[in-house]
Amino acid sequence: MIKAVIFDVGGVLIRTEDPSPRRRLEDRLGLAPGQAEFIVFNSERGRAAQLGQITSAQLWDGVQDELGLDADGLRRFRDEFFGGDVLDRALIDFIRALRGRYTTAIISNYMDELPHLLTHVHAVADAFDLIVVSAQERIMKPDAEIFQRTLSRLNLRPEETVFIDDFAHNVEGALAVGMRAIHFTPGIEWRAALAGEGVEIGGLGD
Repeated sequence: MIKAVIFDVGGVLIRTEDPSPRRRLEDRLGLAPGQAEFIVFNSERGRAAQLGQITSAQLWDGVQDELGLDADGLRRFRDEFFGGDVLDRALIDFIRALRGRYTTAIISNYMDELPHLLTHVHAVADAFDLIVVSAQERIMKPDAEIFQRTLSRLNLRPEETVFIDDFAHNVEGALAVGMRAIHFTPGIEWRAALAGEGVEIGGLGD
């Protein structure tokens, strides 16, 4: 029996629906397509921030120095970088309804500012019973340990949980520890996908 549904944040709850602000940013700064995302998330510095080896403030200071930006330039960079991101409010509303039947949680590879973003910027933290952030755990998906810590805190067996992520390797990591898992892809019918994994969704968010 499923007792908890666990979500990723980036690419699931919050998605870059409009890439044009990020592309304009790269054009303006003379960066190659995709380079801004690499600098923030996939560079050595970006991964260090997600592993809690440096703070988010240190990450943004490094971005500012690397690109030769002043304080206003960094603010503009951040505004444009995240300008196409959209919170899936329909999914959040569904998750709030889901809490009447299931425990809800987050496992996210992100820097230490994620709890602030979820609580004060997007105001969705209250929709979840547990939020697990890689920067605080100092370990990232798909490492089995981050899933096992989450299961321990929820006091649940792997087979009692469903995990949803947009990266196939993270889905595979969850499956490897015995969790059920869904690969979140563009246009996915997530209600049907959840129902297919044993989540009772009848009457929720209708």
